[in-house]
Amino acid sequence: MQFSNSKQTRDELLSRYFPTWAPVASQSNGLSGGSCLISDGQQTRVLRKRHHAASSPFLRQYRLLRRLPATLAPRPCLYTGEWMVLEYLPGEVRSALPQADKLVPLLHALHCQPLFGWRITLLPLLEQYWQQSARSRRTPFWLRQLKRLRQQKEPVPLRLSPLHMDVHAGNLVQSASGLRLIDWEYAGDGDIALELAAIGTEDEAQRRSLVGSYAQHAVIDPARLWRQVKRWRPWVLMLMAGWYECRFQQTGDRQFITLADEIWRQLAIKG
Repeated sequence: MQFSNSKQTRDELLSRYFPTWAPVASQSNGLSGGSCLISDGQQTRVLRKRHHAASSPFLRQYRLLRRLPATLAPRPCLYTGEWMVLEYLPGEVRSALPQADKLVPLLHALHCQPLFGWRITLLPLLEQYWQQSARSRRTPFWLRQLKRLRQQKEPVPLRLSPLHMDVHAGNLVQSASGLRLIDWEYAGDGDIALELAAIGTEDEAQRRSLVGSYAQHAVIDPARLWRQVKRWRPWVLMLMAGWYECRFQQTGDRQFITLADEIWRQLAIKG
């Protein structure tokens, strides 16, 4: 079901489409920033609010969720422009990534889906983060790293596939029907090695083990895949640092400075 009214409030949406439903929680699996659970006493759904000024990324998310199989992601129930209602996935969200024998088949199944139709390009995001960060945080080191990546250009994809691009423990639900991914805000088409480079592993040893398991599952030369993952890692680290810098500028919360400084430290060591 789809309806276009970008100024609709939550109460108006519930009154029009879910008159017997009411909010039951503001925080749960993967919920943040205006999202909540709604229920009629028997069924539960996730109500998500659009965060961006432009509605197209939110609409893209709705459309890709309609296309993906239920074994990968929650099913969307309603899109209004301002809000999206999704299937609620009861299950456990753990503090650590699942074992590779559980995670790799899920990732490979996603990467075997038809392309979404829009490419993930990191350089425009990196430049946007530079422009939107606090002037006092725009260091010569950051500018040098940005110029170096601009000159290098993004790696040529090893295998172009649909990507989630925000795979970490908090976005994986261990449901009764298996492991599924939530929070598809950053999804798009890109290199499978970029996905593997961006996964929130505990350390590089865990990342290398995960890449090896993926290579075996996908029948790819593991050394070749690992080299491609390493090519993407500086791009991913810059993406993370820039995002933290922007969040600090938006919120004033110094925890984002701490997180950004740790990424800059890693980049300095690698560089």
